[in-house]
Amino acid sequence: MRICIGRHVYGLAAIAFGVIALVWGDFNTWQQIRPLGNVAHREVLLFVFAAVEILGGVAIQSAKTARYGAAMLGALYLVFALLWIPIIAAKPAVFDGWGNFFEQFSLVSAALVIYGTAKGHNAESAAWLSRTGSMLFGVCVVSFTLEQLFYLSATAAFVPKWIPSGQMFWAITTTVAFALAAVAILSGRAALTASRLLAAMVLLFGLLVWLPILFAAPHKLFNWAGNAENLAIAGAAWVVADFFQAHGRHTAAEMETPSLVAG
Repeated sequence: MRICIGRHVYGLAAIAFGVIALVWGDFNTWQQIRPLGNVAHREVLLFVFAAVEILGGVAIQSAKTARYGAAMLGALYLVFALLWIPIIAAKPAVFDGWGNFFEQFSLVSAALVIYGTAKGHNAESAAWLSRTGSMLFGVCVVSFTLEQLFYLSATAAFVPKWIPSGQMFWAITTTVAFALAAVAILSGRAALTASRLLAAMVLLFGLLVWLPILFAAPHKLFNWAGNAENLAIAGAAWVVADFFQAHGRHTAAEMETPSLVAG
């Protein structure tokens, strides 16, 4: 029986999101729901969102309940993504809003892949959902590329200074890596290798960048949330890699059919 590690990592990140939200209980600085602003019963909303993330993350660990967990998390992350639409509409030339939207939407796309590959679907609808999710994830990787490109100096500042070759070198290198991964995933050529390397790169971001930041300043919610977000995106890339591994012989040809755009 094939073990889908990406699904487990993705679910673990959701659990981490929920636990961190409950422990901190800070609505105003929790990036996923900060766009809601000053709304009534914010504490209740925070509890509900955190509960959904924890329950969805737990459900997704089992093959029998993965479909329900993916539906819960996909719906929640879609809400988080849509919350950024008014901000994008207000300042469409500022890429920060777009970047936040696609970070959340990358988690939606992974939920689609998991939902499509989970038990309880006929083969045709499962294949369509999974292909659609993987393609949407590729679009999100385009956003990751642009976000690093537009904020290259800020990206370089995150690179630890002790790593050889310099901060700007690695900022440029990882930006190019994101771009190549996006091309591979969207074209279906070398998509398995690209998605695996992408997951590995994002995991390295966690080990080399986000974990040291957390240890240096564990009192900041941003650092906890950043680690959870990084793990979630790594899990999403891994989910896509698992899909390509299982369907590698057919994926590229199927992606060239007009079914995705006809939707």
